[in-house]
Amino acid sequence: MTKTIYKKPVKYEDIPKTYRALMAIHSLRPIHDDVELDDATEIIDMMAGHALNADQEDYLDALSTLVEAYETKHYPIEPKVSGLDALRALLGDHGMGASDLARLLGVHRSLGSKILRGERELSKDHIRKLCDRFKVSADLFLQP
Repeated sequence: MTKTIYKKPVKYEDIPKTYRALMAIHSLRPIHDDVELDDATEIIDMMAGHALNADQEDYLDALSTLVEAYETKHYPIEPKVSGLDALRALLGDHGMGASDLARLLGVHRSLGSKILRGERELSKDHIRKLCDRFKVSADLFLQP
């Protein structure tokens, strides 16, 4: 019996469309070290923000849950980090700026800058959109 070896996808278009094929490139199991975390995060970054089918959404949700569990245990977020600092860090990690934030939130681009400067606060709707996009808990943005 020959086992199919899947090549790790490098861009969204290469990501498999079925749950079974996704499992073949990266199985869903608890994350044990930072190498596995990096692999999982790469896949999440490739999939996030795209129109996914049901299998891809289920896979992304499960993988995000595993990443969150590992990061919560090994890299807990210090309560001293403000919601604004967390937002800036998330945007920086994803190569996004104020105008990207405004587009994500569906607001005028000047509001993105005002939010990042601390001149305007995030609304509940903004927080929901950020949580959906970055797959994080709303508590992250509610720290003073």
